[in-house]
Amino acid sequence: MKEFDIQPVDTNLSESIQQKIDNLNKPKGALGRLESLAHQICLVQQTLRPTLTHPCHLLMGGDHGIEREKVSVSPREVTWQQMVNFTHGGGGVNMFCRQHGFHLRIIDMGVDYDLSQVTGIENHKVDWGTANFLHTPAMTEEQYWQAINTGATLVDECAEEGCNILCIGEMGIANTSPSSIWMSLFGHLPLEECVGAGAGLNDEGIRHKYYILKESVEHFNEWLQHQSVEDQREKARLTVRYFGGFEMVGAIGAMLRAAERHMLVMVDGFIMSACMLAASQLYPSILDYAIFGHCGDESGHQRMLSLMNAQPLLHLGMRLGEGTGALCAYPIIESAVRMVNEMNNFDNAHITKYF
Repeated sequence: MKEFDIQPVDTNLSESIQQKIDNLNKPKGALGRLESLAHQICLVQQTLRPTLTHPCHLLMGGDHGIEREKVSVSPREVTWQQMVNFTHGGGGVNMFCRQHGFHLRIIDMGVDYDLSQVTGIENHKVDWGTANFLHTPAMTEEQYWQAINTGATLVDECAEEGCNILCIGEMGIANTSPSSIWMSLFGHLPLEECVGAGAGLNDEGIRHKYYILKESVEHFNEWLQHQSVEDQREKARLTVRYFGGFEMVGAIGAMLRAAERHMLVMVDGFIMSACMLAASQLYPSILDYAIFGHCGDESGHQRMLSLMNAQPLLHLGMRLGEGTGALCAYPIIESAVRMVNEMNNFDNAHITKYF
């Protein structure tokens, strides 16, 4: 069992950082979003000369009991088939990790298939998929903490290799279902406004998904009345445990540990945004460390981002998952760091500062 110590970033350097950015040989604010991004990175790293070292991408896979209720157009075997495909280098995530120099780690958190003999997949299986949360909590308390601690340990291993910027992706058929529920419960939004097509449901499929998730939330509310809820953090933890997938809870553990270690956390699309939203319910200061890479086309993603006052770097209409949207945003993060480190200032360039 692990609690985290996540502090808000120290803002004492903020004025010095802004002065450095404003004194670069450009009109004030002329590099727009790069400037605010550079400011955030400097604050997280507590330096005027930030660096990006040994970027790592954790791709976590897990299956969901709720898939049995036909809430996804894709069958559950696609989860393990794609996990194997990633080991062959054939996924979108593989391509972008190669392009941007990320160390890709493929992790079985709870896939309903024996992947233990597949070279390239790390076996951290909590169970063979979660339970069906239409009827019962998706995982036990012990399984919840196992997933959280596994995610945290993976981050420690990356940090020991020199990583200071982390990206996380997921592979898990039906994981838009818990994401939609978290968005509704944590954002205090009507569930109907949070349920979308996932991997490609038609209108009838979306209606069926909504009614299954609505009934699941009703059962959760009944279950919650019999639990010992001491405070809002405990209520959030129970909500995460009741609906989450092992890959999602593992991702939350990784996000929390990365923030605790003052690492940058890149956030991908709808699923990973839901995980960051859940993490922020547990430890609100985690948002200081988050860089939202991409706003996808999943229904409600922009609204979910607004719950965290998040400004994504890209909106490319992607909805692949795997962390691909965040990976595509990495060159922008790198440009922000290069700007603050490599651009000349007015004095050294002998240019009149006119503001």
